[in-house]
Amino acid sequence: MKEIPAITDQSASKKDFYEILLAQVESICEGQTFWVTNLSNVSSIIYHGLMSLSHFQNKPINWCGFYLTDPKNDQQLILGPFQGKVACTLIPFGKGVCGTAAKTRETQVVKDVHQFAGHIACDSASNSEIVVPLVKDNRVLGVLDIDCEKTEGFDEEDRKGLEVIVEAIIKSCEWPETSA
Repeated sequence: MKEIPAITDQSASKKDFYEILLAQVESICEGQTFWVTNLSNVSSIIYHGLMSLSHFQNKPINWCGFYLTDPKNDQQLILGPFQGKVACTLIPFGKGVCGTAAKTRETQVVKDVHQFAGHIACDSASNSEIVVPLVKDNRVLGVLDIDCEKTEGFDEEDRKGLEVIVEAIIKSCEWPETSA
């Protein structure tokens, strides 16, 4: 495994931050293809990395992790590796922010979750959310979900940075075949 670059400048631009975060993700996944291992470490890297950004100091990230397509039902997500409080364990495609991202296969940047029709409140402290779908070979593998206590916690720069990171995660893993 290569040396993992550190995020040392808390006032780094988001663009610079996501470039360093991508290098960290690629480094931690190098030589490891088991998806559980990689998703576990990546959720930790993203969670702690975002917590170090000055943008999130006043109202921090309070959850970061993955929901994965249920191998027994390819129209619902089940809880995967994460950092944060206890979370919902099952989300149907099309329900809530995560289910919407899975169904539409599009990143959801929600500035105020209380204004999102059908929002699933696993933690009442969450006020904004970003969800990036993991899609490979036209199959939804799951989603990366990040919650913030701050309204308008995420923007276009977060979307761009996290989509690149998700692509790196998808490429690094050997994914299980679906049985549904």
